[in-house]
Amino acid sequence: MKQLLILLALFSINAYAKPVNVNTADAKTISESLKGIGQKKAEELVKYRKQKGPFKTLNDLTNVKGIGEKTVKNNGGDILFTNAGSKKAKKD
Repeated sequence: MKQLLILLALFSINAYAKPVNVNTADAKTISESLKGIGQKKAEELVKYRKQKGPFKTLNDLTNVKGIGEKTVKNNGGDILFTNAGSKKAKKD
């Protein structure tokens, strides 16, 4: 029973995940929307974006301290680069 409750909790968290535009979202929104990205990593993404300009590809995200290929791969379907919902992240 305990395992079932844990599984249900995990699935309900993922069910509320929504795509996020990494070029416009604030750190709180990014951390709440992407798996494996906490507040600190999200702040690094925003800081990098402000210094270097907008992200263009998924691979660009790996230039940010603390963001590796695995994190990008796990979130690729939820990362947007434009405001248009249909323009999802592209791979290099």
